[in-house]
Amino acid sequence: MNHSTGLRLAISALLLAFVAPLLSPPAHAGTYGSERRQDRRSDRYDARDNRQSGREEARDLKQECLDSGDNRMDCRQLKRGTKQDTRQESREIRRDD
Repeated sequence: MNHSTGLRLAISALLLAFVAPLLSPPAHAGTYGSERRQDRRSDRYDARDNRQSGREEARDLKQECLDSGDNRMDCRQLKRGTKQDTRQESREIRRDD
């Protein structure tokens, strides 16, 4: 191979290397995926905040129940029911898209 043929091949290879990425269609898959991930994260955070507030509410209800002199078993069931309701609400938060 002589000098001019090698030079032409080198220039063609460089030109192809720089032009090929410009001709390819733009890729949006990463952007859409990251948006969906961020939506799922925010749903999880909202559900978590809801569960934590439900726990605090259940503790307060149980303490009020105990302070009023009710049966400990009834107070426990009140707390348990409140937490179960909060868990169900959190599941619904995560399902609503």
